[in-house]
Amino acid sequence: MWKRLKYRRPLLAAPILLCALWGPAAGAEDQRARGAYLAIAGGCVSCHTDYKQKTPEFAGGGALKTPFGAFYAPNITPDRKYGIGRWNLSDFKRAMREGIAPDGSHYFPAFPYTAFTGINDRDLSDLWSYFTSLAPVARPSRGHELKFPFAWRFPVTFWKMLNFRPGPLMPKPEKSPAWNRGAYLVTALAHCGECHTPRNRLGGLRRDRWMAGARDGPEGEPTPNITPHMKDGIGGWSDEDLKTYLTEGMEPNGDFAESLMADVIDRSTGKLKPSDIKAITVYLRSLRPLGK
Repeated sequence: MWKRLKYRRPLLAAPILLCALWGPAAGAEDQRARGAYLAIAGGCVSCHTDYKQKTPEFAGGGALKTPFGAFYAPNITPDRKYGIGRWNLSDFKRAMREGIAPDGSHYFPAFPYTAFTGINDRDLSDLWSYFTSLAPVARPSRGHELKFPFAWRFPVTFWKMLNFRPGPLMPKPEKSPAWNRGAYLVTALAHCGECHTPRNRLGGLRRDRWMAGARDGPEGEPTPNITPHMKDGIGGWSDEDLKTYLTEGMEPNGDFAESLMADVIDRSTGKLKPSDIKAITVYLRSLRPLGK
């Protein structure tokens, strides 16, 4: 009996060894793939790439002009000097969820951590797995060009007290899975409210006007009302109209999205799964209709 077991033990151990060798690698690959899709949903490449200068993707973005000055998205490739190569997962989660850099300083809310804070732990881990798999690019991030006194970071502490509530977005059990998925995409990952909601004088979102459009959005351009208001919003659009717009950029009247929204559609919503487009539609339909 002992001799038979003696010769069988390596055969029994072989599947375990194969799992040890191949299982984690396959799991890591799946995690990176999920992270890549989440980065598409978040529109990360659009902000963190300077397409005008034809720089490598994620190696730092062009100017985002606001009433406070111009912000430049940093290099988020895993370069150890100029990117996030010295970060760890905890640093990444703290930046995304709390808006705090590894050195303890506060990020300006032009980095939409006010929305990204809603991303759940698994998705943050998947995003981190994807970003750390990118090719490092040794390109320094460009400093912001802000008006006085908005270049100071310490007042952001007080800004957060008034305008920021950190923590992952919790599903609402009384709502459908599609609604919860849509709320998660629109509110957290895709951070639609950051552009389509007007702001107060301090730059905080006016929650009472959620998704009702902004006169002075990014780049100083107005953003449309995407509540289901029949006159001022998208209440007259069909589900197919919304799907066509989010995937192809064409409005019901035949016009096409321009400027920043065209980029969002081209690099983000146009690449989402049909089920996610449907979920976004379900959520937007549920919003309170808001007119001018």
